Amino acid sequence: MNKRLIHSSDKNFCERFDKAIALREEGRAKQDETVLNEARTLLLELAAAYPDHAQVNYQTGIAHDNTGLGKEAIPFYLKAIELGLTGPDLERCLLGLGSTYRVLGFYKEALETLRRGVTEFPEHRGLQIFYSMALYNSGNYKEAMEIVLMNLMETTNDEKLQYFKRGITYYAQHLDETW
Repeated sequence: MNKRLIHSSDKNFCERFDKAIALREEGRAKQDETVLNEARTLLLELAAAYPDHAQVNYQTGIAHDNTGLGKEAIPFYLKAIELGLTGPDLERCLLGLGSTYRVLGFYKEALETLRRGVTEFPEHRGLQIFYSMALYNSGNYKEAMEIVLMNLMETTNDEKLQYFKRGITYYAQHLDETW
């Protein structure tokens, strides 16, 4: 049984769920729409049978996102969060939901979701970068640039950028200053 399903002892459920996850991951890796749609169909069946299972809702949301159906993913992400999704899955769910809101132009919802993500998971650079994109879309250019520049300087090994690290780090937080 998949460790993510510690609350379910239904062997058939676990086998179907594991198969759906494997298909979704394979389809995403290969960018194979047929496999992704097969995974989404299987997850939709599981969601209908187990509507109060956080993991099923979360994975169904991802499957919708992976097949380009972001708007349809939103209710599944929200339900998973409402049902108490935690840990790395909540981290990824908040990123998926926030990113989906952003790409659909729901900037207020994107900011709220991604702000929660960076607050609860401050070390997750993906959440930080998606949050910065939502800030940009909302006209908060300075804060967006600060986040991006700080992430760049904290992760790059580029010698030419590292040479200017002190200055870039300072200006990231003082973009509007002039001499």
